[in-house]
Amino acid sequence: MCGATAAREEVHSRFRAEAMTVAALRPYWEGLFKEKPFFSYHRCATCGLLYAPYFFDADELASLYARMAPNMEVVSSDAIAATQRGYFAHAAARAELKGGYLEIGPDVGHIVGEAARNGDFEHFWLFEPNRAIHRDLLDAAAGRPATLLPDMDDLTAVPDASIGLAVMVHVLDHLLDPLAMLEQIRAKLRPGGTLMIVTHNERSLLRRVMGTRWPPFCLQHPLLYSPATIGSLLTRAGFGDIAVEASRNYFPLDFVARQAAWTIGMKPPRWLPLPRRAIGLKLGNMITLAGVPRQPAAARRAKRLEAVS
Repeated sequence: MCGATAAREEVHSRFRAEAMTVAALRPYWEGLFKEKPFFSYHRCATCGLLYAPYFFDADELASLYARMAPNMEVVSSDAIAATQRGYFAHAAARAELKGGYLEIGPDVGHIVGEAARNGDFEHFWLFEPNRAIHRDLLDAAAGRPATLLPDMDDLTAVPDASIGLAVMVHVLDHLLDPLAMLEQIRAKLRPGGTLMIVTHNERSLLRRVMGTRWPPFCLQHPLLYSPATIGSLLTRAGFGDIAVEASRNYFPLDFVARQAAWTIGMKPPRWLPLPRRAIGLKLGNMITLAGVPRQPAAARRAKRLEAVS
């Protein structure tokens, strides 16, 4: 994020991923409620970012993600949809829902559907590497003009200064070069446009309670953010009007109980006699909104000077 190299180690797993081969790590690539190795995280002495100085390279990551099975964890689709509706409502309270819509990693398109139903977007630009769900994304766009592309790193197809709302939900902490991606998105946003990001919060109470068992400490995350470091990153990328809040996520009661068992060191059972009703909790994630000024800084200064004279 800042180019510095001085850092100190802050957290590591019992079996360090950096001491293992890629082949040995494959069995640990997926799964939530089990002990697994992860790459040791260091704290940057300059900017404070928590990151793994040793990590998979791009080719190794592509191979691992290609073999990743569909997510069959116990969080129901209804709970996921409720969480995503909340994300969109948070963005809609601030963003102008017009111009283009850009989402990186939209999965099956819960937020895309909300944007199609509640916004007045001219075109949907959706970057999703899983081609198997492209049909679902087109359905979510509900007939609005849409372009689906599998490469999440290259946004050149999107016209500059055209996007009213850009969205990244649990994507930024998977990227090897987040600053480069945010600079691309900044160029695509129109004046007054908004970027919404959802990430884990490594300064959350849940992280302190769970220690090394905190689920975001995993092989998929080369870096993890706090309100301070994500704000600094967005500022470096040219964004302003940055606001960070705890996000509300919906979880079935049995999932919450399994999470609690895992936290205290018990192996959670595969099934619990609890209702599947989802409850909303602010549980270790954060939602960040950032914007692009409606006018360049020079123009705003000139306008104020004219008013004074």
